[in-house]
Amino acid sequence: MARAFFLICAAAFVSGCTATPWVAPYERQYLADPIMSFEQHPVAARYMNHVYEAREAARGAEGGSGGGCGCN
Repeated sequence: MARAFFLICAAAFVSGCTATPWVAPYERQYLADPIMSFEQHPVAARYMNHVYEAREAARGAEGGSGGGCGCN
């Protein structure tokens, strides 16, 4: 009885690992909509990310390179 239960649970677990995409190719345009972004101003967000990377590069926070002084 326990073996049958284990096999059913294993089959259910393996069937969840299928390779089919959850989102169809024609539906991906909705995921790339600008309303889905976290920032309202992407240019300003990119600049602030650059400043953050320049400041924190000495500690390795974002993976950016530099001395931490903010100069390019």
